[in-house]
Amino acid sequence: MQIRIEARDLPGLRCHPGPDAPDGHTGLRVGVQRRGDPQQILDPVPGNASSASWTLEATVRDTPHGIDLTGPYIQGRPGGRFIYLSWLSDQGPGPLGMFRRGKISLETIPTQVLDHAKHGGRIGVRVRLTDDRGNPACATFGSASAAWYVD
Repeated sequence: MQIRIEARDLPGLRCHPGPDAPDGHTGLRVGVQRRGDPQQILDPVPGNASSASWTLEATVRDTPHGIDLTGPYIQGRPGGRFIYLSWLSDQGPGPLGMFRRGKISLETIPTQVLDHAKHGGRIGVRVRLTDDRGNPACATFGSASAAWYVD
């Protein structure tokens, strides 16, 4: 099955100054981080794009504890799966400049959407990528900022 991530409201190419970057970050890009390899980011999109989207392959399994989703871009352990959206900048550490990331929790997927996935259907999630301060959204995208749907 597939998971489609639709991102809207990107923050632009600059991040406001903060403790880790007194002058802020520039050249912002966002992409999906591969499991086990934080240096491999799927299709980075400039922070000033009008929108961004990624389609990920996933496997759905029934387990004694419920439905479990796995795949090359799905992180975490059963019962705590998520997808990382990684923010890159020209000033960030490491070869890619990753300075922040956000988690799309798979635990918030509604039951009817999971049932569709279980039968091989494509599902999607819409996320807002700018926080209330105008910076790249990070931490965990909860139900208020991530809307799951049947695609």
